[in-house]
Amino acid sequence: MKFFNYANWITAEGCQVTKEPTFSLKDMFLGNANGHTSDPEERLLSPRYFFKAFDTDENIVKAKLRITARGLYKAYINGKTVTEAIFTPDYTSYENYLMVQEYDVTNLLKENNLWTVILSDGWYAGRVSVQGGSAQFGDELALIAEIELEYIDGTKEYISTDDSFIATSGKHVYSDIFIGEMQDLQKTISITNLPSKQLIPVLERNYSNENLVKQVGPQVVERQMIPAKKIWREEASWIIDFGQILAGYATLELNLDIGQRIQIEHSEVIDEQGNFINNIVGRNKEQTDIYIGRGQKECLRPDFTFHGFRYLKVSGYEGDISLKQAHAIVIFSDVDETGQFSCSNQDINRLMENIKWSQKGNMISIPTDCPQRERVGWTGDIQVFAPTATFFYDMKSFLMRWLDNVVVEQLDNGEILDYTPAPKDFYQGIDFTGSLSSAGWGDAIVMIPFELYNKYGDATILRRYYDAMLKWHEFSKKSAQGDKTGHKKYIWDTKFHYGDWMFPSFMLGKDAPGPMATAEATKDIVATAFLANTSYLLAKISEILDENPQPFYDYHELVKAAYNTEFINEDGSMKVDLQGCLVLTLAFDLVEDKNKIVSDLHTLIQKNNFRLDTGFLSIPYLLDVLSENGYTDTAFKVLFQRACPSWLYEIDHGATTIWESWAAIQPDGEVTKSSFNHYAFGCVGDWIVRNIAGLQVKEPGFKEFSVAPRCCGEIKEFEMTYQCLYGRISIKKVNNTLTIVVPKETRAYLYNDDVLEAGIHTIDLNKLESEISLHEI
Repeated sequence: MKFFNYANWITAEGCQVTKEPTFSLKDMFLGNANGHTSDPEERLLSPRYFFKAFDTDENIVKAKLRITARGLYKAYINGKTVTEAIFTPDYTSYENYLMVQEYDVTNLLKENNLWTVILSDGWYAGRVSVQGGSAQFGDELALIAEIELEYIDGTKEYISTDDSFIATSGKHVYSDIFIGEMQDLQKTISITNLPSKQLIPVLERNYSNENLVKQVGPQVVERQMIPAKKIWREEASWIIDFGQILAGYATLELNLDIGQRIQIEHSEVIDEQGNFINNIVGRNKEQTDIYIGRGQKECLRPDFTFHGFRYLKVSGYEGDISLKQAHAIVIFSDVDETGQFSCSNQDINRLMENIKWSQKGNMISIPTDCPQRERVGWTGDIQVFAPTATFFYDMKSFLMRWLDNVVVEQLDNGEILDYTPAPKDFYQGIDFTGSLSSAGWGDAIVMIPFELYNKYGDATILRRYYDAMLKWHEFSKKSAQGDKTGHKKYIWDTKFHYGDWMFPSFMLGKDAPGPMATAEATKDIVATAFLANTSYLLAKISEILDENPQPFYDYHELVKAAYNTEFINEDGSMKVDLQGCLVLTLAFDLVEDKNKIVSDLHTLIQKNNFRLDTGFLSIPYLLDVLSENGYTDTAFKVLFQRACPSWLYEIDHGATTIWESWAAIQPDGEVTKSSFNHYAFGCVGDWIVRNIAGLQVKEPGFKEFSVAPRCCGEIKEFEMTYQCLYGRISIKKVNNTLTIVVPKETRAYLYNDDVLEAGIHTIDLNKLESEISLHEI
């Protein structure tokens, strides 16, 4: 598709990125020197301002702007922004998939016009790798854009980027999406007047346009403003608390003297003594904005960076700051809210809010693991969280755009990378783990489309990614087989996998083995379990698409048999006696007789004082396995557990989001240097909706669904709504009355028995006592 008729890529002197010294994952994990060479002011780019003046007449009927960049851009016509979207052109695999945006700018035009574009590093050239490396997708910022003017007589005129543009710099000393932004407000320039001083040569470039695609999916926007909740002095600085961990940026209204330097640091937590700390460590993870005053009142806010935070530390300001002067701006992609849940238990309400806030903070253009330290699209994290994510928000187009990028980055051998988009530094990770992929992570290419199909009822999603699924499965088979024979060739023990990553018993305590040990202890059994499960899912998907499912069913049976030979004892118990391994065995139906493993799992949980010990890949299935195998009471005990590790332990320690580590705040009160905004363990939200509210899909898209609430002593009442393809589903329990709203063109089944047609149904639960008793604790 051709997007531009006459436009050329343009850049300017000073748009060339300083490359950071090499810093490997191994160096990072070992705590080696991080390779900083100088202060950000010395090594980071100053964003460039590009200008073009042009005239029009009154005969214009329509004007369109098409634009994209290697970097982030803000575009204005006559000083007015062309869009409410921010962080354009979104985060994608730029070499393969760079989106072009189109805006209607008709109402912004006058007779004499000035077109301005500000260009910054962003994800393209900034320090966006896990290791903090720069120039990850390219080492030069550039812009291509065109305004199409359509006149009343049908003729068209084009104003296109070329070397007739002029460029300069302005208030932005530097702006990095991780490090933060520095503005010298004394250098502010007008975007409504053509500059005449300190001009910088504009250069044309012959970059390829073959990677350009039309904008798809939601863009990032400002979604919410939160006022400051508390403010206090800490030595010479001000600490501001917004009461909620979020992703975005702060605005601060201050009167600044000429040359006065204000520094604003961001953090998610304060320490056990109530002092400000930087909880995120690593190269180029400063999360610090700096402003230099010009002798007037200012509303301080960054333009090209965002942070994960709850607290601000404001240094360099000796005057008073009131609560009304500070606000936090919450940003995430413009997806529609679809699901709400509340109940009579305030702890569960807080948990669901925490899950939702972690989702908000990790939907900035791509599904990220966290909005501060890494901000990358880990496939494993969103794989486990997708069922919950698709309850709270309409994730279809958001996740499909990301999946499109997963596909374009799929290797020729079929491997699905551990995260997408993959910066340049990602590929150095092979020196650390020996691998670029992992079971349970790469399986996202099968599991997420299948989840989207079930939630939205669109089989074209499965077709769109089917070839990529087949390639991944073929890679998995070949990798597992290696040069082995017999049943061993179905055991995936030939490469590194993350396994049941970060299960608590290997993570908690001063002498805990740590995350890599969790991988080593579980990688072979977990990878083989996922190989079996993905084979089965591919068979089901093939049936839906009228493809031959039998090869996948056959392979599934071979892996299942090998799994039993390798990992199951003669008495039906498992050789690896860890909660997560037992959970996956049961969840993926890998043994014929489940009784022994179910009993052993319950015993493990009971001996652990009803605390979970499941990692990233098994925790989505833990409560389901219990509740589906006669231990619903145990599932609720785990859910309502208050000792570490548990969901309510976090709430008791002031959590407003989901933590990366169950003991991010230790039982003795020590606050660790962890991420306090990781959504993965929030996958429990899906179980809460499906079990407490009782909403489960029977036919894709909720064409048919079941309603089978499970109540317990801690939860007597609840209310849930979900906007599906056909309309709003509502399930509400007050006292012993259940009210269910069934949308048009759908059908519901009460406890999989009574049929409820479209309409509003009020059910007296006292009359269903014999049935309800089967589902209640």
